[in-house]
Amino acid sequence: MLNQNEFRNAKYAKVLSKEIHRLNDGRQTRLVHVCGTHEHTISHSGIRSLLPKEIDLVAGPGCPVCVSAAEDIDMAIELVRKGHIIASFGDMIRVPSTSSSLGKERVSGGDVRVVYGPNEAVEIARKNPDKEIVFVGVGFETTAPAMAVELLKGPPENFSILTSLKLVPPAMEILMNQDGFSVDGFITPGHVSVIIGTNAYGPIAEKYKVPCVAAGFEPLDVLESIRMILLQIEDGRAESENEYTRVVRPDGNPAAQKVLEDAFRIDAAPWRGLGVIGKSGYFPRAELAAHDAREKFEYPPLDSVDILPGCICHKVVIGIADPVECPLFGKRCEPENPYGPCMVGYEGTCRIRHESTFD
Repeated sequence: MLNQNEFRNAKYAKVLSKEIHRLNDGRQTRLVHVCGTHEHTISHSGIRSLLPKEIDLVAGPGCPVCVSAAEDIDMAIELVRKGHIIASFGDMIRVPSTSSSLGKERVSGGDVRVVYGPNEAVEIARKNPDKEIVFVGVGFETTAPAMAVELLKGPPENFSILTSLKLVPPAMEILMNQDGFSVDGFITPGHVSVIIGTNAYGPIAEKYKVPCVAAGFEPLDVLESIRMILLQIEDGRAESENEYTRVVRPDGNPAAQKVLEDAFRIDAAPWRGLGVIGKSGYFPRAELAAHDAREKFEYPPLDSVDILPGCICHKVVIGIADPVECPLFGKRCEPENPYGPCMVGYEGTCRIRHESTFD
């Protein structure tokens, strides 16, 4: 097995780049990845500069806080305004919503706390038995198992979770059905693939005749995944393959899948920029309704706005616009003062592009 430095070896990168140029042979090709960490590697390692100009390497909806619907954050804001304690990851607290953010609510006196995981939120509940603690759970299949475990362990009565948990394959299908947007191959997310396995993308590859390759996060991982996709295209194949063999297995992590099945049901969920996607969200099962914030609390009618005026995050997350095309990019919208969700987290395409452009 190569060590980390070898996965960043410039000599190997040049060899892979040369092979990619040979395989593509002047063909217009659009490859889409669905992972913010992949975009970070691609942008900061200059991967696009090593590719033929005919290859369009596009960032899809791979940032969990970016695709968290405004209505989910608005619900959390209503709860903190009622005096409840809200806990979530640092990025989620900074995501702008319809008219505020959890961070702004904290500045205004709301009890909003940054935690590293749901277990910390459960501890807050135990230490504050007279208060309701709501954990805003955001993420893809990668972070969902930790939340499932806490729900199944039997948390305190004053703990609940407001899920904004998404499944990646349904979003990939939405991209395949996007008018005027063709996809010739998917680089599938390494972290998610650890949980669900490469077999999970097989139906997409077969149905849409599009190669899928799970990739790791080093520069050579990404380049090799591109080479593997182009080989499939050359051979007339469309399969779900695995570049990240040192971590990912075809069947994923069965133990993690079991806790997800035990704790959550899968239902339609709203995605910022994509609308409501069927069977794309995790929600607590009926037997865990006592810890489901949507079931536990009443909300006023919410008129949530996903995309604020002038923002093009809805186009960025589905790969039909580049961040630099936004008139707010690097001006009204910056990492220190994000106007749109894609500028918030380290997996956000606008944030990553801003770092590689201005830093």
